Amino acid sequence: MPASPPAWLAALLNRRMLICILTGFASGLPLYLLLNLVPAWLKTEGLSLKAIGAFALIQFPYTWKFVWAPLLDRYGILPWLGRRRSWMFVAQVGLLAAIAWLGQLSPVQHLPLVVGLTAGIAFLSATLDIALDAFRREILPDVELGLGNAIHVNAYRIAGLVPGSLSLILADHLPWSEVFAITAAFMLPGLIMTLRVKEPLAAAGSPRTLRDAVVEPFREFFGRHGLQSALLVLAFLFFYKLGDSLCTALATPFYLDMGYSKTEIGIIAKNAGLWPSVIGGIVGGIWMVKLGINRALWLFGLVQLVTILGFVWMAWIGPAQLALLGDAARLATLAIVIAGEATGVGLGTTAFVAYMARTTHPAYTATQLALFTSLMAVPRTFINATAGWLVEAMGWHSFFWMCFALAIPGMLLLLKVAPWHGDRAELAARAAAARGA
Repeated sequence: MPASPPAWLAALLNRRMLICILTGFASGLPLYLLLNLVPAWLKTEGLSLKAIGAFALIQFPYTWKFVWAPLLDRYGILPWLGRRRSWMFVAQVGLLAAIAWLGQLSPVQHLPLVVGLTAGIAFLSATLDIALDAFRREILPDVELGLGNAIHVNAYRIAGLVPGSLSLILADHLPWSEVFAITAAFMLPGLIMTLRVKEPLAAAGSPRTLRDAVVEPFREFFGRHGLQSALLVLAFLFFYKLGDSLCTALATPFYLDMGYSKTEIGIIAKNAGLWPSVIGGIVGGIWMVKLGINRALWLFGLVQLVTILGFVWMAWIGPAQLALLGDAARLATLAIVIAGEATGVGLGTTAFVAYMARTTHPAYTATQLALFTSLMAVPRTFINATAGWLVEAMGWHSFFWMCFALAIPGMLLLLKVAPWHGDRAELAARAAAARGA
């Protein structure tokens, strides 16, 4: 008889991994539109770095989504689609329309409406994240969490190449209205996936009351960990991506300040950002099956930390010296920084998302994951809003050194929340808790 394929290969080839590709792409596109395309649009329309940095505040729904996540756990809004899929469908339709509408506006002439609409995109995107995170957790068995989330995260990163690469290239040749309309059309694959997949069996039973949906997820989390350990976990969720997130908050304006054109950024992002993200992410996900989530957090987090130094290096060279380099060396410098950023952020986020999924209780998936991912988003929203002021006060070089320093506390917290040899103990504890339940 032919030998059975390895466990990681069997997991990689099943239908759930294809679904994870589509959930990642649908989840990532709106966020990277806000992080990459909107800042470039605002800068070319004449807004200051301070104003662009302040636009990070419109992402506040990502930090507060645990507030309305219980509604998604308790209710479905389109009964014929089911609880998870109905929220996925409505959020994606809303995003498609809002992104297309945004391009019809002028940031100078319609600034209040632009702020309101981008905040609406953030709200719909955060709601979609709640539904997709719960849906993905419910279709993946525990043994596939690392690989499934690795694929999701890397599809999430690939989605960023649409607003961060393709749309920037198009913006040099087309009006912004057409650029945003084309970008919005990339929401369609996720929408089609929502209509074709089945509702997870785990989503069939909802909390009996809204109070149960609000209170029990928090009670279960703090009861399972104990107050001190639970607070350490929450602190880790805040700090692990802090330096990395702040470092990339104004990446596109930074590249523009270094003298690169939008087309150069777009082409390099496509080539130098895509393959390190895809290959590194898939290899990282497969490696995580053997390493375990805890060790992946250590190793991938170290890569994430070191790649911040690429921004330090480019800022140290500066635009004047970059301009003196030949075209090949100048573009190679950009490629090294973008490839490093794609690898570090992709690997770090892969392990981080798998850790968050593992930490949830299956009965309260949406609300607990919303709480965890909200804490992950706090640096990106509130702290990143200060990035423009920090850059103008410190300069790019000192700013990136500060980002490097801010990445260290999250690594130190791993000693408590994810010790190197802790994966087996975590699995044993979860098995014991399941037997007790």
